[in-house]
Amino acid sequence: MRNTGGDRVQEAVAGCVAVLRTATDRDWEGVKAGGLTWSCRDTAFHIAEDLLAYAGQLAGRAQDRYVPFEIVPEDGVDNAGVLDVIETTGALFKATLHTTSREVRAFHPYPFRNANREGFAAMGIAEVLVHTHDIAEGLGLAYEPSAELCEFVLTTIFPHVRPGPAPWPTLLWATGRGELPGRAPVTQWRWHNNLVLPADRLTLEGVTPAAAADLHEGGDGGFEWVDGEPFEGTRVAAGLLLKAYEEGVLRPEFGVFVLVRREDGRAVGGMGFHAAPDEAGEVEIGYDLVEGGRGSGYATEALRTLSTWALARDDVRRILAKVEQDNLPSQRVVTRAGFTKVGEDDGLFIHELRG
Repeated sequence: MRNTGGDRVQEAVAGCVAVLRTATDRDWEGVKAGGLTWSCRDTAFHIAEDLLAYAGQLAGRAQDRYVPFEIVPEDGVDNAGVLDVIETTGALFKATLHTTSREVRAFHPYPFRNANREGFAAMGIAEVLVHTHDIAEGLGLAYEPSAELCEFVLTTIFPHVRPGPAPWPTLLWATGRGELPGRAPVTQWRWHNNLVLPADRLTLEGVTPAAAADLHEGGDGGFEWVDGEPFEGTRVAAGLLLKAYEEGVLRPEFGVFVLVRREDGRAVGGMGFHAAPDEAGEVEIGYDLVEGGRGSGYATEALRTLSTWALARDDVRRILAKVEQDNLPSQRVVTRAGFTKVGEDDGLFIHELRG
């Protein structure tokens, strides 16, 4: 799983331009784009603005706000010229994605105030797809992007949305533009970039359903692993995350995190929650490290970081960690992280940490 999203951006832009070029001789200014208040022309230029803005966020490594710039079309530019701007900004965005390292995160407000290159790629593609739909609807054109593009968007920035019968109608429904059988209409929506928690020597990077699917199927999830691949427990946890996503019960921040070393950007293990907190505020945590990442205190550091984050929330009061009775290194990890042994269950020691 090494696609940075740039090729997908190019595909989305090409599909947008191909369908809209069939109607450049039409009046775009006097026609509203689907259910929007914007005209088709304003919506088309908005696509270009978004593509360049996202490129700017990543290229400028913006951390606290949007980079304060905008683009303005030349006076008298025609509809074909607007499409030229979309193609150009799409190419700039693609190049930025290809040259941005996996560890880079830049400012975006939803929901954790940052996103990585895959997140920005998915947001840019989403803008292209849904707004091309809006314009096509206003102009009476037929348009449907590939299922693969829609699935990339859904599994990257809509992890809280249960998959529907097909990716395109699901994306339209999730963005308030369509209906799905058995689901209430969406009137307000936001996409959901993955949570990242900084530690001392590590970064805990939340796994998206897209990355989880790749891990579960034997891939690397988009990470460079110290031993070449993750430990088996991480693949199992990714499968459980994927199952929760498919059932529509995934709360992404209570999923799986990959532990990435700051010094070289390489992954040393996985850690995460078995499920979201129950009504009593109880949640169980688990972890594993690849062999090359053991013996350096990474698991303890990550467990302290993730536990501190969880217990700072109103919906978490108690964290459980169940460790095999003969696994002395793991018992030392939970003890150093502040957990206390409170019982036994089927060959496991039960440890807890309370807020």
